[in-house]
Amino acid sequence: MSQVVKGVIARSKGAPVETVNITIPDPGPGEAVVKIETCGVCHTDLHYREGGINDEFPFLLGHEAAGIVEAVGDDVTEVAPGDFVILNWRAVCGQCRACKRGDLHYCFDSKNATQKMTIADGEGAGTELSPALGIGAFAEKTLVAAGQCTKVDPQARAAAVGLLGCGVMAGLGAAINTGGATRGKSLAVIGCGGVGVAAIAGGALAGAMPIIAVDIDAKKLAKAKELGATHTVDSSTTDPIEAIAEICDKYYPGAEGADVVVEAVGRPETWKQAFYARDLAGTVVLVGVPNPEMTVPEIPLIDVFGRGGALKSSWYGDCLPNRDFPMLVDLYQNGRLDLDAFVTEEIGIDDVEAAFEKMHHGDVLRSVVVI
Repeated sequence: MSQVVKGVIARSKGAPVETVNITIPDPGPGEAVVKIETCGVCHTDLHYREGGINDEFPFLLGHEAAGIVEAVGDDVTEVAPGDFVILNWRAVCGQCRACKRGDLHYCFDSKNATQKMTIADGEGAGTELSPALGIGAFAEKTLVAAGQCTKVDPQARAAAVGLLGCGVMAGLGAAINTGGATRGKSLAVIGCGGVGVAAIAGGALAGAMPIIAVDIDAKKLAKAKELGATHTVDSSTTDPIEAIAEICDKYYPGAEGADVVVEAVGRPETWKQAFYARDLAGTVVLVGVPNPEMTVPEIPLIDVFGRGGALKSSWYGDCLPNRDFPMLVDLYQNGRLDLDAFVTEEIGIDDVEAAFEKMHHGDVLRSVVVI
């Protein structure tokens, strides 16, 4: 029997979000209903509200979530009621061309729930909702594909590990999985919001040295230092390209920049900085999400050829949730990965709009909704 629960929706482009009653269907084949415990407020949710992802309003926002499986469809075997899970937006299909060649972390046909959640009553009653990243977790409960549920240690703090569902995993993976940061390599990260600081934590976990944090906000640079940056650069007063080269040369004589530069802003200006801040044969990783109107900055083609290396984008940190989430939760539980440091505040379900403002002004790494 379907259920009515509270959820946070973006009804139209740019309009303040609303808490409304939504209808959750019983899980069908391949689906699960999850009782949400926590959900982080991510820039992607704000992008949805602003129409920066697509225009399939109304959206049920929220996706960085952890919770308890309440019910599953008849054919579901990977999770069961009572399991503590982190929700993911890469439920690999196993059948697309990427999966068949073994690149499951690129799955081009990730599974979502087939049935739709709807507005239960009032304005727009019966209207189908588009769940953010196929999840929609600013809600007391949500309906997802069972493959979007990744079982982890139930003793872990939900507010912390739930952030692996998007931003923290994106940053960690951008540095380690996509960029290949490791011992003997230098790492620079441009943009020290939640994703950028997670990339710094990933570099520290992998043994990269030096780890250089670049931002224009002193508070963000201080947090980056706490999570593993060996050096900080205030790019409002210092040329970051020159500063990165100078620091790396001290560790690896002759280096012209960092081996891996993660761009966690998503703007042409900072991507161009990342391009020129790499050493020869270095790697640029774009993990900041640009808006659809932005274009690649004008760069002489000879510079692309002459510097070699790789220019990459990182989708979800090139992660495999069932491989990476349990491992990272174990590292957290063992004190080797400080996920608690990303939780700036815990808030209620009616406080999402205010949290967007704090995030926009750089006042938080993550506000986490506790249901």
